Amino acid sequence: MTLDDLRVFVAVCRAGSLSAVARELTCTQSAVSQRVKRLERETGVSLLERQPRGVVPTLAGRILCEAAADGIAGLDLALRRLSDLVHGESGAVRITTGSTTVRHFMAGAIVSFRRRYPNVNLEFQTESSSRGCLDALIAGHLDLAWITLGAPVRGVEQRPVAELPWVLAMRAGDPLAARSHVEVSDLADVRLLRLPPNSTSGGRLHAALAELGIRAGSDTGVADWDTALLLAELGLGRAVVPALPGLPVPGSEGPLRLVPIPALPPLPVGWAARRWDALPPLARAFADTVTRSLGEDASRERHSPERPSARPAE
Repeated sequence: MTLDDLRVFVAVCRAGSLSAVARELTCTQSAVSQRVKRLERETGVSLLERQPRGVVPTLAGRILCEAAADGIAGLDLALRRLSDLVHGESGAVRITTGSTTVRHFMAGAIVSFRRRYPNVNLEFQTESSSRGCLDALIAGHLDLAWITLGAPVRGVEQRPVAELPWVLAMRAGDPLAARSHVEVSDLADVRLLRLPPNSTSGGRLHAALAELGIRAGSDTGVADWDTALLLAELGLGRAVVPALPGLPVPGSEGPLRLVPIPALPPLPVGWAARRWDALPPLARAFADTVTRSLGEDASRERHSPERPSARPAE
């Protein structure tokens, strides 16, 4: 049983497919299968169950996968920290996040970080949802994930950074655009652009509206917040979105209008890491830079009484 055998086995369990892992590793499916069979011979138990559309771990397989994943993640973190000790302020910080996050939450922080650490590479891996970001983080090749915070996840520590109020986005001239705020009851007869059904933010919004007795819907779905804002600006629908950093101030002139919805609970966002105290120093420095930058932005925006600015998390 080798470390590579365990890495391949964990990858198969997460992908649910021998062929997918073979493509990722640029090897044959037979080579991947042989590694799993070697583990099964050494453990004396069946680890995978073959199904029509792939494989799933057996009970024994789940036990081994969880233990191996934890051990591999810890070893990878230790190796990264040793590399930092050898190379000093150089190397790379690997972050996974959604498609719109870097522009809205990290642009200024990236500039500041690169000025301070010019020899450090920032590597971003884009995922379509917070769940995808967490899966990528748990896989062991990344340092940090920027996510919409949700329920606890085994093997991951979540740290809140900000709480984003919700706003109704629409084109100027819309009957609701002149409001100082929108009541949740106003949304009862509004067809809203649908946020991605697999996204944590979309799920939180749907649950909050349902709890308040509102079942708004639309025939039009969007892939991310920026697409929803673009369609709203073009007059192709209304969208409930978080008050993202850098958006126009509610009440300002322009084709896109944002109206606060104070009754909806804010959306918590922040960092996730496998173990915060084991993060490489450079990764922690980048996380702190983003957190500090957002706090400074929120402080400035609080001086604008019209703006429902993001609040630093308690």
